[in-house]
Amino acid sequence: MKTPVILIIFNRPELTKQVFNRIAGVKPEKLFLVADGPREGNNQDKIACRQVKKVVENISWDCEVYRNYSEENLGCGIRVASGISWVFEHVDRAIILEDDCLPDPSFFPFCEELLERYIDDNRIMTICGHNLHSDNNWTDDSYYYSKSPVTWGWATWRRAWNYYDYHIRMWEELRETEFPLGITGNENLSKYMRHHFENTFRSDPPQDFRSWDYTYTWDYQWVFNCWVQNGLSIIPDRNLISNIGFGKNATHTKDENHKYASLPVSEMEFPLKHPGHKLVNKKADSYHFQKTSAKIKNIKKKKKKNIVKKIKKIFRKTRKKLKPISER
Repeated sequence: MKTPVILIIFNRPELTKQVFNRIAGVKPEKLFLVADGPREGNNQDKIACRQVKKVVENISWDCEVYRNYSEENLGCGIRVASGISWVFEHVDRAIILEDDCLPDPSFFPFCEELLERYIDDNRIMTICGHNLHSDNNWTDDSYYYSKSPVTWGWATWRRAWNYYDYHIRMWEELRETEFPLGITGNENLSKYMRHHFENTFRSDPPQDFRSWDYTYTWDYQWVFNCWVQNGLSIIPDRNLISNIGFGKNATHTKDENHKYASLPVSEMEFPLKHPGHKLVNKKADSYHFQKTSAKIKNIKKKKKKNIVKKIKKIFRKTRKKLKPISER
């Protein structure tokens, strides 16, 4: 396969092995390996990071390999963003996989064909492999256009990534507007995204990314930059990526029983059937934004319950300490 592939790795050798084997199956001519370093004082990380690097050294095909391994732990925000930026210093397009995004083999030719087809179409920012709601029949074509850039297995171009700003400095101009309500059409989701945009925004960040103080996420920024460019994402008519990383060792997706954990994949059919227009599938987007909004409400409820439980626990302990000895 001619299209370069980026694999982003950290400390999960078993997951990395599964994803790496899928990449090996298509034998990309260029492979970019982006690794974060172990967390400070974490010996288990040190061992696991070494094991992961050993997994990806097993390259059995003709391939140019580029490595960007951080000695220190940058965090999943800075490491992913800086790694992708580094890749686009070398190539003009790439397929991007993290260590927990297991693709169906047909994901690769799907991305390769569309990366070439839309290389000069500035409206298209992202080619997604993940379809969270593929049980709904949204289109008769092989894919549809969306305002939602899903990044569990995806592809993009240098021309699109050039808009990426980790600190979303343009937020300063937009924070007094209703943005992004006009895109999502959902007030709850819009408030949620505005909260994250506010947390991510830095007006005058240090030039050296190792000094950045926000290390937690990179993808809210990608969503922001796609939205401010009024960009479109391509969503396949079926799910091509299974996120196999849900569990206690994950950074964000810790619930292994989550309904999006390890979703089944389907093989894409070729030749691809291309839409005859560039219109957003508003019905699919509305459904996705509503589901995301409902998920946010559930997260807030769980957090509130947990806070109440902690307060009650503290109150019981305090009350016990304050009781007279005769009552104990």
